[in-house]
Amino acid sequence: MIAILRKIGIITDVSRETVRKSIESKYEDEQKNSTLNSVKEVLEKKYEVEIYKADESLMLKLKENRPDLVFNLSSGIVGESRQSQVPAILEMLQIPYTGSGILTHSLALHKGIAKKIFMQNQVPTPRFQLFTSFEQLLDKNLKFPLIVKPSMEGSGIGVHKDSLVYNEEEFYKVLKNRLELYEQSILVEEFIEGREFTVGILGNEPDIMVLPIMEISFDRVPEDLGKFYTFETKTKMGHLTDYICPAKVSVELEEKIKSVALRAYKALECRDISRVDVRVREDKPYVLEINTLPGLKKGYSDLPKMAEIAGFKYDKLIDVIIKSAAKRYGLI
Repeated sequence: MIAILRKIGIITDVSRETVRKSIESKYEDEQKNSTLNSVKEVLEKKYEVEIYKADESLMLKLKENRPDLVFNLSSGIVGESRQSQVPAILEMLQIPYTGSGILTHSLALHKGIAKKIFMQNQVPTPRFQLFTSFEQLLDKNLKFPLIVKPSMEGSGIGVHKDSLVYNEEEFYKVLKNRLELYEQSILVEEFIEGREFTVGILGNEPDIMVLPIMEISFDRVPEDLGKFYTFETKTKMGHLTDYICPAKVSVELEEKIKSVALRAYKALECRDISRVDVRVREDKPYVLEINTLPGLKKGYSDLPKMAEIAGFKYDKLIDVIIKSAAKRYGLI
């Protein structure tokens, strides 16, 4: 039976500052609020829209005002599987929702676990090690320079210029800081010297769409902020960071990048929408991570920019995500 979508719920998070006050939390809150307003503006043109906060009252409110489908914008604010908390509630209530499921969000959020799955599926990814304590010894097989970052954060949180380390003394200094500050396992991986790309993917089999590749160039970013995607380059150096889409690459390299990104998407069984971050060294692409809840801030986030190059203005992009989810559930 084909249902008519009438009521759409949008679920977003409470403030991250309720857990940890920092400039990173403030930035994340601002980005989420802006995204919520943009998505709401689009959906209100076609549906009855109700906004829900992912707090302790969420389940009761969903039961009282049951939406036909939920547009999930909640990445959670606490817990190692926080991206899966809202999908778990929705599945228990049997309410359809956009995006990946419980297991996929949990695996993707933990970068170390995701990389293990990539390796099992022949998806190239930098060699790495996970640290849960300062007493662990660094694997001598890892080659400097190394990147040190929290294993379960996004939006550049915990990634700063000092995250790129060149010797053991620098490494243990940064490791100690990140373990104390973020209270989670820390991912250490070999830094891939080369070009950086990101790849947006929409849809599900057999209608998966890989968007035009975007290159992120740091050539104009000052040396003191780091020539890679740090929190500072994301939040302060947007005017000096060049976002080139479609990326200027050979046909052969384009196919390689798209292929590894799609394999990563399928390895974690992503649904509807994701974004894959890739670095390329000597024409070999390496998947750094996959974001199963990519930013959708209008006029700012990478995926909407890639979608626009593919011919999807912001309204159309939101519609594509809704229809992709609705089709999975047999609602259209």
